[in-house]
This record gives sequence, structure tokens and C-alpha cells, in this order.
Amino acid sequence: MKAETAAPAAEFTQRFSATRRGARLARHLAVHQLDGWGIPYGSDLSDSAALIVAELAANAVTHARVPGRDFELRLTLCPTTLRIEVSDARADREPAPRPPTPDSETGRGLLLVEALATTWGTADRVVGKTIWAELALP
Repeated sequence: MKAETAAPAAEFTQRFSATRRGARLARHLAVHQLDGWGIPYGSDLSDSAALIVAELAANAVTHARVPGRDFELRLTLCPTTLRIEVSDARADREPAPRPPTPDSETGRGLLLVEALATTWGTADRVVGKTIWAELALP
């Protein structure tokens, strides 16, 4: 028997240009939307979500950019969790957190996502992939 999943209380979906500006806008709109849903700006949950959105969006525009293709942000508020999804157009690049060298200036994003999220993973799409993370609601 398949477990029933709770219906989302609210959902937000937006496409952004696969640029640094698009990634920055995704983070700003995410915390604005969360504030509208009653998760106050500057709260621990809002700050964690902002960091996860920033890291996943940055990865989408840095490592998975396909010219002419946008990336998509989806926020789903359920009774006990907040789900963050970032979808891009490249299925050939599977994310994997790897410890960076001590002098490396990059490579810590997925380690941060892994540390902040209750759970995270990837899902295939018809075109590209989705990286998702979930945060437990207080």
C-alpha cells in the first residue's frame, strides 16, 4: 500500500534566466514568498531556505547552464515541510557533495545544502534534472 502524501498548503513556481542575476532574483523572491506564507524574513527557516535556494540556483547557472534555457524554482509548503526544487536543463551532470581542498574557493555549496536540509536529492525530468531539498517546519 502506498503512503498518502499531504496536499501542499501553498506552492510557488517561477522560471529565471540562467544567469547570476537570475540566481540572485530567485533567492530574493523565495524569501519574499516565504514571508507571505508566514515564515518571517530573517527567521532561521527563512535564512536556511535562502541559502539553499542560493546554492542550488548558483549551481544551475554555473554548472548546468544551457544557452537559451532557463532554470525553475519551485517552493512547496506542506503541513510539516518546506520543499525547495531547482530544475535545470542538464541531465548529464549529477551533483555530488565532495569535500573541497582547504585552499579551494568553491565546492562547498552542496555540503551546505546537506547540512541545512532535513533531506535532499535529485530527480530526472524529460529535459534536465531537479535538485530538491526539504526543511522541517517548526
